Amino acid sequence: MRLGIRGLLGALLTLTLVAAAASAATSKPNTAKADEARLKGGYRFERGGWVYVHLEGTPADIGYQHGYLLAPEIEDGFRVVQFKDVRRTKRSWAFYRATAQNILWPHIDEEYQQELQGIADGLKARGSKLDVWDVVALNAMEEVPDYYVPMLDKQEKQAKAPDLKAPGNCSAFVATGSYTKDQKPVIAHSNWTDYATGRRWTIIFDIVPTHGYRMLTDGFPGIIVSDDDFAINSAGLMVTETTITGFHGFDVNGKPEFVRARKAAQYASSIDQYVQIMMQGDNGGYANDWLLADTKTGEIARFEDGLKVHRVWRTKDGYFEGSNFPSDPELIKSETNFDPNDMSSSPNARRIRWQQLLPANKGQIDIAMGEKFLADHYDTFEGKEDRNYRGLCGHGDTSPTGEPAWGNPPYDPDGAVTAQAADSTMAKNMSLEARAGHPCGEDFLAQPFLKEHPEFDWQRPILVDMKGEPWTEFKIGDKQ
Repeated sequence: MRLGIRGLLGALLTLTLVAAAASAATSKPNTAKADEARLKGGYRFERGGWVYVHLEGTPADIGYQHGYLLAPEIEDGFRVVQFKDVRRTKRSWAFYRATAQNILWPHIDEEYQQELQGIADGLKARGSKLDVWDVVALNAMEEVPDYYVPMLDKQEKQAKAPDLKAPGNCSAFVATGSYTKDQKPVIAHSNWTDYATGRRWTIIFDIVPTHGYRMLTDGFPGIIVSDDDFAINSAGLMVTETTITGFHGFDVNGKPEFVRARKAAQYASSIDQYVQIMMQGDNGGYANDWLLADTKTGEIARFEDGLKVHRVWRTKDGYFEGSNFPSDPELIKSETNFDPNDMSSSPNARRIRWQQLLPANKGQIDIAMGEKFLADHYDTFEGKEDRNYRGLCGHGDTSPTGEPAWGNPPYDPDGAVTAQAADSTMAKNMSLEARAGHPCGEDFLAQPFLKEHPEFDWQRPILVDMKGEPWTEFKIGDKQ
């Protein structure tokens, strides 16, 4: 294939970014520098395509264990995020580091500053060159490129600013009362993102902090919150979310979303407390519809969290679905460019599918059924089974239409990358089921895809196979 001048320049840019990422981080272990006292209690193992990591102690020690035990995964994930964000925002990594230090850090609680510094310390003990500003920027991988940068581009009146759109990530539901088999809450979720990032979003965290509740979550290496999100805490809360498509708004004086979400998972014992913590210092970053369940009361809720507009729906007998659509008319009008009437869009097509499946299975919904829902490929717009963005299990790599609402071109390697589910009994025992790869279990193979779609060859340095793994159960205190 002949590259031409533009292709050659693109290839040189790719090589430059990869080289910069490689020089920023190395994964050579240096156990001689390990602080064994800080590592005490922490451990890791691999199962079902996931890395399970147990962390416990003070914030600094939890961070140190995180950075040390997951150093190879953090550096690999960092390389992907850096490569992708620099390319699509046209902002250097130095910009991201400065944003971490000057915009985000002053608004991070001291407890989480200590944990973030601990991650950097743990990485350093493994020979990594990543520092705390790299770690903070990594933690803000959702809110800085998708919320802060678009606002900044507009403020600075950038003539050639990229067309950045707040993405739509995840399919999810929560149900309770007469809708579930045991009349208690059931929750299920699939993470949607680009395959390069999603393939690395395969950590199960068992976190025992000095203060607050124990947490069992999935997550991305190096990040202190689930971030996709799926979490259970020892107070009996089950938490997930789906991102609001087309959201705009960011407050530089607010508290980062990754801090608020972590704090809510760690300290909230009720739906009201979760909402309260999330709204304290809301910066608008990573705006989501949160689906919540309290196993103590059987109550579930949808919490729509914008920048200035917030709303909570709640019930003890019903369901709430999520697929990246906002629900409050005021929020839709004032804080998004979302079109609720475009039935060809992924958020609306999936919303309709949820509204078909959940009532049709009233009284029978359990974990097994939730897992089946997440693997569903029915396209309500086309009226048939398909592999595209309109099924609950998204396959962008085989979608000839892409998803304009998110700025995704046709055949973008993007879609559902992991799945999680739990019921009230599991939550009380602090366990969950998780599946790495597409919820349907199908494989994505990078090399055949790139051969067929050379327009995505720029992803070659980061795109790898995403195999469909089996559903696997994890619980707190799990061992190999």
